[in-house]
Amino acid sequence: MTWTGTVLPTLLGISVLVAVTAAALTVRGVPHRFAPALAVLRAAAQLAALSLVLSSVIERLAWVWVALAVMLVAAVLTAGARLHAGARTLLRLGIVMVAAAGTTLAIVFLSGAVATAPQNVLAVGGIVIGNTMSIATLTGRRFRADVVERRDEVEGWLALGATPRRSTLGIARQAVAEALVPSVDQTRTTGMVVLPGAFVGAVFAGASPLEAGRFQLVVLASILAAGALVAVGLTEVLGKARTVPTE
Repeated sequence: MTWTGTVLPTLLGISVLVAVTAAALTVRGVPHRFAPALAVLRAAAQLAALSLVLSSVIERLAWVWVALAVMLVAAVLTAGARLHAGARTLLRLGIVMVAAAGTTLAIVFLSGAVATAPQNVLAVGGIVIGNTMSIATLTGRRFRADVVERRDEVEGWLALGATPRRSTLGIARQAVAEALVPSVDQTRTTGMVVLPGAFVGAVFAGASPLEAGRFQLVVLASILAAGALVAVGLTEVLGKARTVPTE
């Protein structure tokens, strides 16, 4: 990697893209218009740190699992912050996310669908954990927003003697379905509208298009499985709350 051959063009391209993003948001008057720029800066710092760490652990499977554990903790904390989760809810969220990601990865590697090589564990594990975090956030936000919006309906069920879980069952089902829409759409349009990163990365790494496609299909199925597990598990946790949120 050279300064004039790679680094400078990369910095220039990213700077222009960030400027275009900020300009578009500014013209429309969108609040937090510089949030994407700050996100890119944070991503750059985190990727630099990650590259340094992975260069020393990528060949050791045990250290890869440690790295994934750290990523999972960060994912739980991020999702918890987005949902304004208290200590008890955060703990339960962590259990749900660990169970969802752990079950999915166990199926992928114990079945032999993907070889248990350090680079494969890191790639699939990182993708699964990242999507689990996103789906948990989408599920929790939709569930709580709908509970607030349909407060009278929920309280009506409770007044009739229904359990908290039963009073929000319809809301929970809808929250799960809505949270999975992006993943389902990505899966349905893969190869036609979307060219997934795992597929492109595998091809760039030297895999045949057929092998890259097989790997991508496993990844997509893993995202859906982990997403379904975490969404159902989280709504089960949130649905047992004995108080109706006010906002």
